[in-house]
Amino acid sequence: MEEDIKSFLDYLAKEKRHSRNTLAAYNSDLNQLAAYVESEGSKVGADPLWARLNAELLSGYMRSLKERKYASSTVARKVAAAKSFLKFMVDRGKLRGDLAPSLASPQVSKPLPKPLSVSEVRRLLAEPAKLSTTEAKRDKTMLELLYATGLRASELMALNIADIDWKAGNVRCFGRNSRVRVIPIDHHITQMIREYIDNVRPELLSNEGEAALFLNRRGERLTRQGFWQIVQGYADKAELSNKVAPRTLRHSFAIHKLKGGADLQSVQELLGHAHISTTRAYKEVKLHP
Repeated sequence: MEEDIKSFLDYLAKEKRHSRNTLAAYNSDLNQLAAYVESEGSKVGADPLWARLNAELLSGYMRSLKERKYASSTVARKVAAAKSFLKFMVDRGKLRGDLAPSLASPQVSKPLPKPLSVSEVRRLLAEPAKLSTTEAKRDKTMLELLYATGLRASELMALNIADIDWKAGNVRCFGRNSRVRVIPIDHHITQMIREYIDNVRPELLSNEGEAALFLNRRGERLTRQGFWQIVQGYADKAELSNKVAPRTLRHSFAIHKLKGGADLQSVQELLGHAHISTTRAYKEVKLHP
């Protein structure tokens, strides 16, 4: 049981490149499923544990989730974890037959993205410029680049110096499932990054072999968590803390692009969305001054 789950999570990490947060959630979800099967499947009496799975048992598992009054989004994630795991087990010959249809995922209405207005973005980006520290100069570059490209925070943190193409004026990033995107950047952003690399980054650097573009005070690659704390600090100072979440600048980039006349497909490509329906949701957002 534990070994099967571990093998599945290893597969997701290595082959599908799922995030740590997703892996942790799936681990919890599948252990919950295993506990239910172990408890209720004893009436079936088959062995090993997963051989006890059948449509009736999975329907009971779904009822147990509803009885716990989980949010629809949580149930949907647990169902997705179970379906993916069942397919994995079938593919490896440890289960017979496709039981996934026994798990009906609830309809989840996704809330519309919440962007900042253009004036609010300017307020946020102005905060690090009020300070003269090395970290503040780095932060100004990070925030400006994030808003100029619509990168995910994790993608921004994964950038290396070599990912900046000075001649072409673009930045290369590796998105989900290792998909590569090349995103154009304006001249003033390029100049800002060069200024950071030439005059700011060396003050943070401790290892000449470090390839990361953005460094923490120890000279190591800045983490997503560290970056979010930085953003939250500036949001507090700009009195925007109730409006800023990890993806706020990405959402704002997309919506401002569309409101400015960019076509849907080009914004989809810039954001790296697999489905244009994800990008289309931004068109429904009303932007306040």
